[in-house]
Amino acid sequence: MTEKNVFHINGYLGLILVLALLAGGGYCLFLTAGSRALGVLGVLLIVIAILGASSLTIVSPNQSKVLTFFGRYIGTIREAGLYLTVPLTNKTTVSLRVRNFNSTILKVNDLQGNPVEIAAVIVFKVVDTSKALFSVEDYEQFVEIQSESAIRHVASEYAYDNFDDQQAVTLRSNPTEVSTHLTEELQERLTVAGVKIVETRLTHLAYATEIASAMLQRQQSQAILSARKIIVEGAVSITEGAISRLTAETDLNLTDGQKLQLINNMMVSIINERGSQPVINTGKVDA
Repeated sequence: MTEKNVFHINGYLGLILVLALLAGGGYCLFLTAGSRALGVLGVLLIVIAILGASSLTIVSPNQSKVLTFFGRYIGTIREAGLYLTVPLTNKTTVSLRVRNFNSTILKVNDLQGNPVEIAAVIVFKVVDTSKALFSVEDYEQFVEIQSESAIRHVASEYAYDNFDDQQAVTLRSNPTEVSTHLTEELQERLTVAGVKIVETRLTHLAYATEIASAMLQRQQSQAILSARKIIVEGAVSITEGAISRLTAETDLNLTDGQKLQLINNMMVSIINERGSQPVINTGKVDA
């Protein structure tokens, strides 16, 4: 079942026709004393006018009217305004506005099996009114349930964080890529309901309470190790530069032992977190 247009004309023109039919029917009934046929015609015109009046419908902006004729879907009116359409039809209003909802905070296991808490905001709108009404029981509830299912599935395909391979896509480091994947999967699930996913965004992401403390310590340890690595690399570079300049720009001929001592002193001075206390060598004092 796909959406289609239904017959409808300008409602103001239809209202004029209805009033004209009522006036004509009333006039014919007024003249019934002279002719029985005029009475029948007058009643017929009034009945047609009543049927026409029952087919008048108002469509608000960003809304649509889905028409069913004795249980059969015959079409949809999307344009806002007053219209005259098929009489004796049931008209159901379906909103075309963009809507959103926040999913509940879900506890799922990520790719590495760690329990994480995750939630997302889903932005959607109806693009096929016939599917929204007749393909699923309640399209709004259908969107919510399928969204939670998709969030669980997408979260299980990524690790919360990857400490070994920084190029891997993770929930914490790549929220845009994860949201794009979630949007694509949700769209596949909700096409049957005539719904288009406009956007999805993660609104909550954290380790579950039972492992949050341990994972925080792991992140802190990883940050300390990364910082130490940078400091050591910098210290080695500075020491190499200092020895090269001393050798090239001065007449000092340092022995291997002196170079080792110099390297040791510089490395300790640079890497030491508390700072080093300088010791000034003033030479020997004769007694």
